[in-house]
Amino acid sequence: MKKFLPSLLFLFLSGFVLAQNVSIELFKSGFSDPLSLQNANDDRLFIVEQGGKIKIIQADGTVNATPFLNISGQIANGNEQGLLGLAFHPDYANNGYFFVNYVKPNGDTQISRFSVDPTNPDLANPNSELPIIGYSQPFANHNGGNLVFGPEGYLYISSGDGGSGGDPGNRAQNINTLLGKLLRIDINNPSGGNNYGIPTDNPFFGNVNAKQEIYAYGLRNPWRFSFDFIGNKLWIADVGQGNLEEINRVDIGNAGLNYGWRCYEGSQPFNTENCPPQSELTFPIAEYTHANGNCSITGGFVYRGSKYSDIAGFYFFADYCSGLIGTVDSAGNIMEHGNFSARWVSFGEDINKELYIIDINGGDIYKVKGGQIVRIEDFSIENSLRMHPNPASGNVVFSLKDENLQNIQIFDIRGSLVFSEENISSNEKTISIEILNSGIYFTKVTSEKGQTAVKKLIVQ
Repeated sequence: MKKFLPSLLFLFLSGFVLAQNVSIELFKSGFSDPLSLQNANDDRLFIVEQGGKIKIIQADGTVNATPFLNISGQIANGNEQGLLGLAFHPDYANNGYFFVNYVKPNGDTQISRFSVDPTNPDLANPNSELPIIGYSQPFANHNGGNLVFGPEGYLYISSGDGGSGGDPGNRAQNINTLLGKLLRIDINNPSGGNNYGIPTDNPFFGNVNAKQEIYAYGLRNPWRFSFDFIGNKLWIADVGQGNLEEINRVDIGNAGLNYGWRCYEGSQPFNTENCPPQSELTFPIAEYTHANGNCSITGGFVYRGSKYSDIAGFYFFADYCSGLIGTVDSAGNIMEHGNFSARWVSFGEDINKELYIIDINGGDIYKVKGGQIVRIEDFSIENSLRMHPNPASGNVVFSLKDENLQNIQIFDIRGSLVFSEENISSNEKTISIEILNSGIYFTKVTSEKGQTAVKKLIVQ
């Protein structure tokens, strides 16, 4: 089964102008209310079902008969409640920790840590739950639910404004509540009697008159958000009230921003009573109206895969009601790629950064495809380049199978060059990374023939 819709958008890539051509192709079906797709830095895909199960799609496309985790007996399910989010610890390969966001039977939000079964990588230990953080929900809707690890290893959590309509409690603007926020916690260094710590560079750290977990506020229901480490951007898709759906893009590390709800819905005034001036608010880079059946944005990712050149660098989003799939370019221009008969609830990435999109109504997972296949010769060293160990803490070894290395560059997540070695002229090179702080970096390797490859490096 394949749904296809061509569209035009122009992207300057390597000196050429390419037409953007987006299609989707059925990948796997048969899931029950799927809400999220994640990978654990391996070839498997983990599918989160709203009813409380996490299932595994193996590399060969088969679905394990036994769920990875089943907590259906301890959640509220239906409408906007259920098992809503999943994130694997950056060092999951060693510690086996993963985190889930779910709504408890009493309607409140719970974020907990679980551990993988030490004897079976395809099963979690259901008795390993460690509660991390929870908070009350005054209404059943607007629960947020996304979990994402940031570049510094902190866990980011999206929380809705508490529900109902119009944010009747003005919670999104209230820094004394966790609702209507993007939260940021340190799950590796617990403190203060909690199972997490507060990063010292959180905007309200040490402020007794604010919730110190807050990273950003003024959000209505940020159902899905993502980091683009290569572009050094944080993208937040915030579900609108009655007319506008918004897409926010800011530099990674730009903390303490107020995204304006309930004062503004997108760029338009909504309820400006006792609101700060516009100059203190952050407005969306892109927005669209509820025309043509639109009603609720589903945020996605910037495409950073290596298969399709025409969609490289574009941010993908979708609409739950109309079935719209769209993209945003670096200037904030929206291109719509058609309305499909689907209820899009989430995008996902595999280990290779290829994109997927989830239809909750049909229980289907689709691949997102571009129209221009990357020429094999453009990335011919991808398969022959080896970088190990990764994660690393002392040295990293780079090697090429059939030709010599020429240059190795290492960039931090802000795009700053932190290491460079040129004129290597050897098929193997050991680089010391002892001077680098812990975190995520990107290595750009160039061969003597001028071919390049970019790989993510995790420094412990």
